[in-house]
Amino acid sequence: MMKTNGNLARTMLASIKNRRNRSLIRPFDQRDGSLVVASYNVHKCVGTDGRFNPERIIEVISEIDPDVIALQEADQRFGEKSGLLDLPRLRLETGLMPVPVLAKPKSHGWRGNVLLFKEGMVRDVHQVALPGLEPRGALVAEIDLARGEGLRVIAAHLGLLRWARRQQADVILDIMGAREERPTLLMGDFNEWRLGPGSALTRLESVFGPLPPPIPSFPARLPMLSLDRIMANRTGLIAELAVHDTPLARIASDHLPLTARLEFGEGLRSAG
Repeated sequence: MMKTNGNLARTMLASIKNRRNRSLIRPFDQRDGSLVVASYNVHKCVGTDGRFNPERIIEVISEIDPDVIALQEADQRFGEKSGLLDLPRLRLETGLMPVPVLAKPKSHGWRGNVLLFKEGMVRDVHQVALPGLEPRGALVAEIDLARGEGLRVIAAHLGLLRWARRQQADVILDIMGAREERPTLLMGDFNEWRLGPGSALTRLESVFGPLPPPIPSFPARLPMLSLDRIMANRTGLIAELAVHDTPLARIASDHLPLTARLEFGEGLRSAG
C-alpha cells in the first residue's frame, strides 16, 4: 500500500510540475496513410462545472475530427438508459455514425459504450457483458475502412474494482484468442493507472504490449491519472498518442479525450 501511495504521489507531483508546460493540442497532421482515433469518457455530458451540456461534447469531438471514436458513459445508467447525445447533429457536423447495436430503444450504445466511425463498412459487432458488480461492457467491431484496411476495434469501459478489472481484462484476452488475427485497437476508460502484477494493464501486455507511455487524462482540469488508454496488437500501428487538451475539453467532461494517429504500413495492410 505504501508503494502504491508513493507512485500516486509521484504521478501527482509530476503532473503539477508539468502543468505550466501544457499546450493546446490541435488535431494531428493526417499524413497520407494515417487515421485518427480517439477515446472519450463523456461523463454523461456533465462537465466539470456541474452542467449537463451535450452540445459541448459534440464540439469537443469536432475539435478532434476523428475517423473512429469510442465514447463511454454516453447513455443514462438507469431506467430507459436513454442516449444523451444528438447523434443526427453529431453526424452532420463530424460525419461520424454509430456502429449498430442491439440495445434498449432509446440507448445509443451498449452499457454506455458507443463506437462511431466516418467511412467504411461494419462487418460484425459483438456486445460483450464484462464480469463484475457494475454493469460494464465492451463492443467488438470488425470494420472494413473505406481506404481498404481491415480494423478490429474493442471499445471498453472497465470497472472501479481492481479484481473486476483483472477479470474483465481476461475476457478481452479470451476474445482476442477466439478470433482471427488482424490489426486490433483496444481503447476506452480502463480505470487503471497502476502497473505491476495485479494490474489489468499488465495482463493485457501479452497481446497489446508493451504498453504505450501513460498519458494523464483525468481529472480534466489537472490531469494526474492515466485512466484512458489506446492500445494496439501490432507494433507500429499507433504512430502518435496525445491527450486532447483544450479549454473546452477541460470543462465539457471530467476526462480529457485521448487521441491516436494510426499508420497502416504494407505489412499491416496485407494482414487485415
